[in-house]
Parts: sequence; C-alpha cells; structure tokens
Amino acid sequence: MRSFFTNPERLPILCFLLGLLFITAGLYLGFDSALAFVFLIVGGICCAFGLALFVLQLMEPPGKSAATRLSPQFISVGSTGMMPPRSNDENREAAE
Repeated sequence: MRSFFTNPERLPILCFLLGLLFITAGLYLGFDSALAFVFLIVGGICCAFGLALFVLQLMEPPGKSAATRLSPQFISVGSTGMMPPRSNDENREAAE
C-alpha cells in the first residue's frame, strides 16, 4: 500500500493549516456552543505546534549525504570563462 504522505518537510504547514481549519470551524459554530471553544483551543494548539516544527526545521543543519556533496576539485560553470586563464609561461610567450 502506497503512503500518500511521503515528504516530512511539509508537516509544519499541514499542522498549521489543520489548526486554521479548526479555528474556522470554531468560529463557524459561534460562541454560543461549548464545542466552539474546544475547536478554538485545538486549533490554537495545532497552529503553535506547526510553527514550532517550522522553527525547529530552520535550526536543523542541512542533511546532505557525503555522496551528494561536490568535491573540492569540481569546477563549476560560473567559475570558468570562455577561455581558461593563461599560465605565466603563456603570458611571457604572448608578450614576446
């Protein structure tokens, strides 16, 4: 059976939106109903939990494995020009 929730990085926004849904449901019921206060409290807890998860994800270092990191010998496209730089010997030959 395939799991539909495959990306744990989306958990903070899911909790936050679920909390907003509970708050909206509580406001829709109105303050005459006792259940509305339960919805508002649960919604506030869900929103706070989503924000806390988001802050904790921001504090976590990036999780790149060693296999995906670039080696120091890697030459990026932005660091090279149209022509490679000339060595000192080539500069002297060109000046003569």
